[in-house]
Amino acid sequence: MTKITNDTIGIDISKATLDIHRLSDGKTMSFSNCPAGFKALSRFCAKTAVARVVYEPTGTYHGGLERTLGVHLPLVKVKPLQARRFAQARGVRAKTDAVDAKMLAVMGDAFALEPSKQISEKQYILKELRAFRSGLITDRTRILSRQKTQTLPMTRRQSKARLTQTEKQIVEIDAEIARLIQSSEVMARSMKILRSIPGIGAVCAAAILIEMPEIGGMDRKQVASLTGVAPMTRQSGQWRGKSFIQGGRKVVRDALDMPALVAMRFNPDLKTKYQAMIKAGKPPKVAITALMRKLIELANALIKANRTWVNKTA
Repeated sequence: MTKITNDTIGIDISKATLDIHRLSDGKTMSFSNCPAGFKALSRFCAKTAVARVVYEPTGTYHGGLERTLGVHLPLVKVKPLQARRFAQARGVRAKTDAVDAKMLAVMGDAFALEPSKQISEKQYILKELRAFRSGLITDRTRILSRQKTQTLPMTRRQSKARLTQTEKQIVEIDAEIARLIQSSEVMARSMKILRSIPGIGAVCAAAILIEMPEIGGMDRKQVASLTGVAPMTRQSGQWRGKSFIQGGRKVVRDALDMPALVAMRFNPDLKTKYQAMIKAGKPPKVAITALMRKLIELANALIKANRTWVNKTA
């Protein structure tokens, strides 16, 4: 039997299973989303010369696949919305695990998608720590909210204990993230550069380095688009709609929100830009988004040039 080359495999990932579709012969299979399943999937993929393995990110459920098979298989991660739009364009309305896996394989082959650049083990650890920290922040917010309406001494006491524990865990996570970043000469230098920008603190800088490892290797338009702060224009004929932002890496965009508010007050250049936009009649939210874009573009440019921010008026 001749070994098929340039094959494409689509994987629909759920909490418990990995449903796959091999494009060359239409074979479908299901593997457990666990280490044993990853090994079985690796053996299955070895039967053909696989050009790409296409999948969608699914919260935390795809992390094990990436970490285990990223160094062995040409993984291609596509946005769920793009995959769904592709299926709709082909007239496919059904949505099952098997159908989704097939559409991912067809999409990967149709566009000859290139494998994604795999990140290091340290980057995976940092991403997991950041995600866990985000969950702790959510827990802390909920506890503080509940405390406002609690009247029983017991519930108030237990909430206080949970809050103390949660805040302690946040401090521990922050310390471990800082240690890992400082253990890398490149990341430590990038952290120093980011922290030199007025408005960007340790948490925001860490989020950028963890969730956007490409920082410093892109141009202005690329970094703005990847962050999701590049306005998208809507127009047709004489009609002009309002521009809006969409997509991008939400974690980075969310991390830039507070720094933009700080920069609006204490970064001379961005303060001037914000005031000019407000004077021109732009809504505050639009002006803040523009500052977020300026911040990420500045961060990208400084890391690319390997220099810290300098106050021009100093």
